[in-house]
Amino acid sequence: MGYANYYSNYPSNYDIAIASTAIASFLMVYIVIILAIVIVQIIAMWKLFNKAGEKGWKAIIPIYNTVILFKISGLSPWLILVYLAGVIPFIGWIAIIAMNAILAYKLATSFGKDSGWAVGLFFLPPIFSMILAFGKSEYVGTSNTQATSNEQ
Repeated sequence: MGYANYYSNYPSNYDIAIASTAIASFLMVYIVIILAIVIVQIIAMWKLFNKAGEKGWKAIIPIYNTVILFKISGLSPWLILVYLAGVIPFIGWIAIIAMNAILAYKLATSFGKDSGWAVGLFFLPPIFSMILAFGKSEYVGTSNTQATSNEQ
């Protein structure tokens, strides 16, 4: 009688199979949702690049798309090296947050939007970048390109 009660507390193979199936199902749904979000983001970035006069295929190359995004925003593409500072605890993280804030502001102003849009691009980048890409906003350029075009 002592052995029967002792071993009955362990899960059976059937219980393990049910738990494994539940976990696998959850992970598959999660992967499908994440994949759908990534595909929509790639399409939005493609459209955003086309609006800015860049070729859309540049949106699918992982690091190069960030370089082009910096270029569209009027920032130096070399500033992407700030993201390497992420390996430095605390100071690197602050540098990355500051770089993302500057990028959001510059991207918003290059599409003729105000600082409210920059806040939206900073906190909810997927939503606001899709609105920029699929909405009626047009690329007006950066202050650097506007100044050089007015001089000519």
